[in-house]
Amino acid sequence: MKTFKMISVSIISDHEEVPITIEDGIVINQENSSRSWILELFTDQKYENYFNELKMSNEVYDVKVIISYPENEPAHFEVVTYSVKQIGNHLSVLLRGTLKRVRRKYAESLLAQLIEDGLTGEDLLSKFENDMKTRPTLRKNQ
Repeated sequence: MKTFKMISVSIISDHEEVPITIEDGIVINQENSSRSWILELFTDQKYENYFNELKMSNEVYDVKVIISYPENEPAHFEVVTYSVKQIGNHLSVLLRGTLKRVRRKYAESLLAQLIEDGLTGEDLLSKFENDMKTRPTLRKNQ
């Protein structure tokens, strides 16, 4: 098994990105024949109903996770909510799933999208630098 520090996580729902505020998180590659991963989020209790609904539905959904360093390209997973437990004033949420294998290089995809949007010169550079830091979901990755 290999473990990684979770920097941020967002749920992709109806082609929209819903960021989940986390106190801490870990991503575990189980390195098994199923190629399964476990994601544990330590988050605010305000998400309890949301994750319990996902757990009850047993719905498979997509998440976007930044691992190890904020500058890293997001990893995309298909997951189900496996466990939701209160720990003190927080919530521990376990997600189980697989890494989506098809990943574009974020920088190239972002640049192509900004050019398609008609940005040029300093506007293009400024927007590109900002979006490389904030990592919005790209239309082509949806």
